[in-house]
Amino acid sequence: MRDVLDDLVGWWQAGETVGMGTVVGTWRSAPRPAGASMLVGPDGTAVGSVSGGCVEGAVYEEAKDVVETGEPTLRRYGVSDDDAFAVGLTCGGILDVFVESVSRESFPELGEVAESVGRHEPVAVVTVVAGPDDRLGRRLVVWPDRAAGTLGSQRLDDAVADDARGMLAAGRTALLHVGHDGERRGDDLTLFVNSFAPAARMVVFGAIDFAAAVARVGAFLGYRVTVCDARPVFATPKRFPEAHEVVVEWPHRYLQGELDGGRIDERTVLCVLTHDPKFDVPLLEVALRAPVAYVGAMGSRRTHDERLDRLREAGLTADELGRLSSPIGLDLGARTPEETAVSIAAEIIQGRWGGSGRRLAAIDGPIHRTADR
Repeated sequence: MRDVLDDLVGWWQAGETVGMGTVVGTWRSAPRPAGASMLVGPDGTAVGSVSGGCVEGAVYEEAKDVVETGEPTLRRYGVSDDDAFAVGLTCGGILDVFVESVSRESFPELGEVAESVGRHEPVAVVTVVAGPDDRLGRRLVVWPDRAAGTLGSQRLDDAVADDARGMLAAGRTALLHVGHDGERRGDDLTLFVNSFAPAARMVVFGAIDFAAAVARVGAFLGYRVTVCDARPVFATPKRFPEAHEVVVEWPHRYLQGELDGGRIDERTVLCVLTHDPKFDVPLLEVALRAPVAYVGAMGSRRTHDERLDRLREAGLTADELGRLSSPIGLDLGARTPEETAVSIAAEIIQGRWGGSGRRLAAIDGPIHRTADR
């Protein structure tokens, strides 16, 4: 919806009803990702694309019908049926498109969504795309600290908002299957969670074997992962295939440049695995003063104590040093790079959602929590 948002809001503000088709599921070589949208305006104008031209004609007709009937529908397009060439989807992929009408009455929260997107504030729009008729098309808008709209019941809204915030924090847009009242093992309802937020960043400093494992688990968790090291012989894409980018630069210079360029935010996590004073001390001077979610540094207890002394000499305050997670990770008894990466990921997740780090079997109260970030 991001690509067509300006046109959609313009018609919405004018009190018009718009037909909108949104890709909610893809398989194989589908031409557009989940979240791609196409509008059919009140004057018949088509805006946007759900398939790069393959099935727009079919979706156009569906959107006009939905505006007339007011009944949303979920359609699947692929090459497995006799009509594949009729609608033009010859690329070998399959996509599901949810077609609905959008107006001030059906989507009163759209103005707030547009304002959040314009301010680069994370917001997710959750829509029921399959389920009972009385739930189909219902919407819940979720921000990190609040929600608006309803999917049909308070229990359902609370459960879905919790899951949607997790997806929003990772920048994930995807389908979610839940029970009638939000049961996580149910499949009565299929929800499309459209997250309007770039993926949070993980920056791993130090091109060592542990960094490869951390990059792998970071990408698995939905982060956009960067590996940075000043040594070109070690910092190569071949050694870090799971990273989205590998940068050859002095770590503190790279981090300062990313901060100055506005490419680091409060969701960013920084993993300092260099454990070499000439790299990590100037880097941590920058990192511990940056508005990020997490700063962890690898090293032994002795390395940690020596590092703190150097950082104090550099002028860092007690509050700034208190932000440092060092030695990095939770106490899982990890030995291998992969086990250590799980330990680091566990600490990052704990900090994001306010967990205790203890065994769930040993504590009471709710399993899922909502933190401030």
